[in-house]
Amino acid sequence: MKVMIRRTDAGLSAYVPKKDLEEPIVKLENEDLWGGIVTLGNGWRFVLPDLPRDTRLPITVEARKLSDED
Repeated sequence: MKVMIRRTDAGLSAYVPKKDLEEPIVKLENEDLWGGIVTLGNGWRFVLPDLPRDTRLPITVEARKLSDED
């Protein structure tokens, strides 16, 4: 699923165009963001691709949404 990651005044945010949904990122598995699981404010969890730590934001990536059972 396409997800746009950007930095806002309040922190990191994720926008999912397919659902027209923007939520803050409330939990990071990896401190440098990439290659781990992020949790959005609504509880959705995504596995982000493994990108270099200095990747510039905003960026649109292909992320895998984890089901509620994961």
